[in-house]
Amino acid sequence: MDDKQAIEQSLAIMAKLRDPESGCPWDLKQDFKSIVPHTLEEAYEVADCIEKGELTELKSELGDLLFQVIFYAQLAKEQGLFDFADVANTLNDKLVRRHPHVFAKQSELSDAELSAQWQAIKAQERAEKTASPQMSLWQDIPDAMPGLSKAKKIQQRVASLGFDWPSYHGALDKVAEEVDEVKEALAHDPNSDHSAEELGDLLFATVNVARHIKRDPEQLLRSANAKFASRFEKVAAYLGERGQSLETASLEEMDNAWEAIKKQAN
Repeated sequence: MDDKQAIEQSLAIMAKLRDPESGCPWDLKQDFKSIVPHTLEEAYEVADCIEKGELTELKSELGDLLFQVIFYAQLAKEQGLFDFADVANTLNDKLVRRHPHVFAKQSELSDAELSAQWQAIKAQERAEKTASPQMSLWQDIPDAMPGLSKAKKIQQRVASLGFDWPSYHGALDKVAEEVDEVKEALAHDPNSDHSAEELGDLLFATVNVARHIKRDPEQLLRSANAKFASRFEKVAAYLGERGQSLETASLEEMDNAWEAIKKQAN
């Protein structure tokens, strides 16, 4: 079965699932909003699969994510808004428009030139969507985007306008400045809104350092989460080998176990 036939079969299966008389009761109950959580979950499962190197499972996870697109397209078709072909055509037009160095003038560009071209094209697209430059600056950054990713997106946007540190050094100095402000706020009142605000500023500044060294903050935090979880499981095993448990061990004993496991890792 070739690509076209495979897609056509997927679309036909989706239409059958949404058939009012013979379709699936669960699928028939869904609408655009109700399947958003499933879409986000499937996207994270794709990312998780790649980060863990489980590429043999990637085909299945990508299929689950594609199903989400097909589901939205079916819902839109039922409402007379658009269909899957419209989605694909819109994507094709966008890809060609955003890559003139490939499809128009066939020229080689440096990474800096590619970035500048991309930002210029995106800015033009935003300007075409609204007559207000102020409204257009952030409107294509989803409110529901995870905080770290959204911070990076905002920083990329203002950097494209020239508002940026020349290197990571300035961004790192800003982190140190924010740390001092957090300390001051916490010393005054750790439970205040001001302390919470300063912590938010610190997170935002940390994202800027990650962006400058070309790392994705969301991926960095996921990696840190995984490292901590793995190490803490080893702490539990370490204590178990000594006749203790997480429930019975003191904080000092857990901390000593943590340091022992950390030394083993190094």
